[in-house]
Amino acid sequence: MTTPAPLGLLAELTHRCPQSCVYCSNPIDLTRKSSELSTEEWMGVFQQAVDLGVVHVHLSGGEPTVRNDLVQLVEAAREAGLYTNLITSGTLLSEEGVHTLSEVGLDHIQLSIEDSDPGLADHIGGLSGAHLRKLTAASWIRDTGLRLTVNAVVHRQNLHHLDDIIDLALSMGADRLEIAHAQYQGWALKNRDVLMPTRAQLDEATQRVETRREQLRGNLKIDYVVSDYHGIRPKACMGGWGRQFFVVAPDGRVLPCHGADSIPELCFDNVRDTALDEIWFHGQAFERFRGTDWMPEPCQSCPEKTKDWGGCRCQAFALTGNAENTDPVCDLSPNHHLVESAVERAVAEQGQSWEYRSFGGQSSSLHPTASQDIEE
Repeated sequence: MTTPAPLGLLAELTHRCPQSCVYCSNPIDLTRKSSELSTEEWMGVFQQAVDLGVVHVHLSGGEPTVRNDLVQLVEAAREAGLYTNLITSGTLLSEEGVHTLSEVGLDHIQLSIEDSDPGLADHIGGLSGAHLRKLTAASWIRDTGLRLTVNAVVHRQNLHHLDDIIDLALSMGADRLEIAHAQYQGWALKNRDVLMPTRAQLDEATQRVETRREQLRGNLKIDYVVSDYHGIRPKACMGGWGRQFFVVAPDGRVLPCHGADSIPELCFDNVRDTALDEIWFHGQAFERFRGTDWMPEPCQSCPEKTKDWGGCRCQAFALTGNAENTDPVCDLSPNHHLVESAVERAVAEQGQSWEYRSFGGQSSSLHPTASQDIEE
């Protein structure tokens, strides 16, 4: 099977972040500032990405606005020919900064919110005052004319505010709202029992989204991503492993997906040592689960194998200890009972205490106080 050129690059500029979100999907062990790629190294990555065929870059983190060179990076990405999208919490944006980013060519901003209620939003994100800062940032974004998507991660603790979240996104001037159920990777896996909704909650939320989509057609586009755990067929992770997208981590490692470094058997090439095209077409980590030859049964005989591409390898490893296993979300998997039991346990225990994301990989206080030390 011929390997297609990639379409998109997720550039994780940093893992530093002032928030401590309980559903954070970043790795447990985060990259320190001292190991991050330099401005010049990122510029080289952008040009190599364009030469490889990439058309858009998502500038993410952590919180990308902690980097003092963000304006330079946006300008360099645009000059290289990339469509630029900034994924941010908005807590560190300034009015001047937003206008400057627009002036140097930023195309789009995705702004995350945790809830419609300020108190609960700050509690989920682990940073007091964050919600108000996000609303203020949205007004600056709207003033510049930049396209705005609002990202909202939903779960058992905020699903009762779903309609209010939709209304809030509309009032913020969003062109698009992405409602995504928490995906239990990274830190979110630690909090699965307190975040996972019941099936009834999920079904009610799905119906509400469909109703509001119709009501707001032409005013707000709503994308909706359900939790894998409540499905019977897996999603095509990143459009298929090593088929459409790749991630460059803050320290220069190139990954097939956001959570791939949770799989210990994989060895990741680094843009500091190896050309990006060599990594994409021949890197060990990309070749490991690319295509269908690696698949076990029942995937190998499944007529949907080139639709879901075997599902999530990180999820398979997290739940079964073997990344080559069929994604347990699939009801044809011999390990599907692991997903069913996880849902049953979460519903039965109805956990109310969660662990906040922390930079060092240890849980922080169960109540929001101050921001993380973003200079670590």
